[in-house]
Amino acid sequence: MPPRKVSESTAEPRRSGRIAAQPAPAAPEPKLKAAKAAKKRSSEAVNEPKEGEGSASKKAPRAKAEAGEAEADASAPALPQIEIGDMLPELVLKNEKGEDVQVSELAAEKGVILFLVPKADTPGCTNQACGFRDIYPDFTSLNYTVYCLSADSPSAQSKWQTKKELPYPLISDPKRTLITALGAGAGGKTKRSHFIFEKGGKLVDKKLPVSPADSPKFALEFIKGQAAAVPA
Repeated sequence: MPPRKVSESTAEPRRSGRIAAQPAPAAPEPKLKAAKAAKKRSSEAVNEPKEGEGSASKKAPRAKAEAGEAEADASAPALPQIEIGDMLPELVLKNEKGEDVQVSELAAEKGVILFLVPKADTPGCTNQACGFRDIYPDFTSLNYTVYCLSADSPSAQSKWQTKKELPYPLISDPKRTLITALGAGAGGKTKRSHFIFEKGGKLVDKKLPVSPADSPKFALEFIKGQAAAVPA
């Protein structure tokens, strides 16, 4: 009996057994790798400090210290402006010996001349200070005493006093509290000037600004004029 023919239209193609036994190739993972990379970048972005964050944290102690200094400066005693007719204020400063001086009591027994210098032991200031030194007996004879006021430290003032043989006390005002109240402390500097307070502490005259040579002379002229005006 002749063999049966299979129709070509219904026959299935024969697959190679070797090809069928091989595993299917792994699917590419570009999308998976991209997702992992994006997740990693996101995590790094969260943990990474913002721009300036690291330096800000390092600067925090310094900023806190500066804030403390500013607060300390703000707590320094502030005085109202002292004008003609006003009294010496309540304020404690140091003299050249480091001793406390109550400003309001300076004129308790005598009149007072406060002359202000920008910086101790400099040419102009020395000229002014020596001018008051040379005629100091004239002031005391008229019942007035003299004080030099500056922002210098007591030790600097003491050295200057010894060097130039200044016979009167020097008052240290490092924060320029009294200097500013007198109107001579603008811009963080001391303007050369002098202020005259009569016995009791009332301001009766001021020269602001004034030259080193004129300051002692003008102060003495004013005091002599005041003395002459007093009835005998």
